[in-house]
Amino acid sequence: MYKPGGTIAEVLGRIQTKSYVLPAIQREFVWKPEQIERLFDSLMQGYPFGTFLFWKVEAVTSGKFKFYDFVLNYHQRDAAHCPELGKMHHQSVTAVLDGQQRLTALNIGLRGSMAIKQPNKWWTNPDAFPVRTLRLDLLAPPSPDEDGIRYRFKFLDDQQAARDEGAHWFLVPDILGMKDGPAMLSGLRKRGLDGDPLERAYEVVDRLHRVVHSHNLVNYYEEETQDLERVLNIFIRLNSGGTILSYSDLLLSIAVAQWKQVDARAEIHKLVDELNHIGSGFALSQDFVLKAGLMLADIASVGFKVENFTTTNMLALETNWFAIRAALVRTVELASSFGLNGQTLRADSALLPIAYYLYRRNAPANYVTHSQFAGDRAAIRDWLVRSIVKASGIWGSGLDTLLTALREVVQANDPTAFPVGQLRQVMSQRGKSLTFEPAEIEDLLHMEYGDKRTFPLLSLLFPFVDLRNQFHVDHIYPISRFTPARLQKQGFDEIDVEVVARHANTLPNLQLLEGAINNEKRAAMPMAWLSAHLPDPTSQLHYRTKHELGELAADLQEFETFYAARQDRLRMKLTELLGNPSAASAPSAAAE
Repeated sequence: MYKPGGTIAEVLGRIQTKSYVLPAIQREFVWKPEQIERLFDSLMQGYPFGTFLFWKVEAVTSGKFKFYDFVLNYHQRDAAHCPELGKMHHQSVTAVLDGQQRLTALNIGLRGSMAIKQPNKWWTNPDAFPVRTLRLDLLAPPSPDEDGIRYRFKFLDDQQAARDEGAHWFLVPDILGMKDGPAMLSGLRKRGLDGDPLERAYEVVDRLHRVVHSHNLVNYYEEETQDLERVLNIFIRLNSGGTILSYSDLLLSIAVAQWKQVDARAEIHKLVDELNHIGSGFALSQDFVLKAGLMLADIASVGFKVENFTTTNMLALETNWFAIRAALVRTVELASSFGLNGQTLRADSALLPIAYYLYRRNAPANYVTHSQFAGDRAAIRDWLVRSIVKASGIWGSGLDTLLTALREVVQANDPTAFPVGQLRQVMSQRGKSLTFEPAEIEDLLHMEYGDKRTFPLLSLLFPFVDLRNQFHVDHIYPISRFTPARLQKQGFDEIDVEVVARHANTLPNLQLLEGAINNEKRAAMPMAWLSAHLPDPTSQLHYRTKHELGELAADLQEFETFYAARQDRLRMKLTELLGNPSAASAPSAAAE
């Protein structure tokens, strides 16, 4: 039987006093700002709010469990996780089993804020995460838009709100402390509203006030058992359909409940954050870490399947956790030393066989830098780059069976040498060959700037580049000179303009250039830049030879000649590197 839970304001008060908490088996908050905005619109329109499932934890048993608080001020980088409350000794609490996302959305919208990374900004840049508060446009047209949205809620910062001159933005958290009636009307007048706009604004704010303070919208079913196993079964049955909870969330939930010595939730989230801060930043997920756990702990199948979530398997994962953790850190450090990051690592799963290998050999802290392991690192880099450059997608369909097979290869071979040849053989047998046919090489030659494979492919072509420094993919002939207007001014006809502009953005006109040098080069023509950067003619010739540049013309009239010649040289080099299995399985020392 469902019970009445009161108003939204009353529920938020219980969250604030820690009467409503989250059990350790709950996942993280995952809603986007748009979902919160839509929830508030639905409430204002009177749509059903849904019911909740609560677990009443008695004071005598609450000390046995770990609990978490609701997210209040969400920050995608710095505060994305639910704050830990620990154990609530001698205090009865209500743990939310179903409805966390909706309640957190209300908590953020009415009491907190959101800070989401803005496009085209680095994770390390604090300005990439502006703090935004939920606002309601009091003067928005009353008719619904094409998506049925009637009330215009938006997460905005002060500057955004000020720039929107056609709107009158009301801070939604202000409604919690606002009185209705004459006080509300007076407050709106102080905002400079009068006449019809005042009437419209009053109607909207009054409705928001009633939704938050007056309407008993919260209804719930309460589970009173103190048996964690029963609660876990309820939770799994509720969420295992895949629409509400992903399998990796389910795995984490069960690991949290079954690990005895280690706080699984805190450890896994901490590791994800640490991995993503290595080098210039990665975008690895909880799914990646949990699949790595299944693979490295030698659990029979690496798939997110319910039968893998046994007590025995979770014990194996906990027992080996710190060694698994070290291997994953070492793996991502290694990928970073190859110049990879979240923007250039096309398939996260490609790191898992490497992680398993480093785990088995118990790779030391200096594995990534010591010359003793240079040959091993070169073999790994060649295998990794090939696998993520393949257009057919090595790491797509059949991933779990492929990872299991690759794990068996690593198990069966010398733990002190990465088994490139054996891995390639097994992959080839499964239709995932790392040898490139001539047509595939031709496709690589037409790869465009911005393709995630461009950076790793250039690193394979020019292995002498020390990628431990930050390198950019650079246009040899600056792309800014290939606009239609500039090309026509140089004498190219309409047909040639399109062809030349397309060629300028593909592999034969791309190179790897150290970040600081690339910023210095900017829009300079290649020969002019090279003469300034390396005044000595011998050094210039050495650079052009190493980077397969050939002759560099002073203007764009000879660009197509340069393009065709470098394309031919890169074709020969790619055929040698990627079309010959024996050559690829034994990288030269020059790769270091």
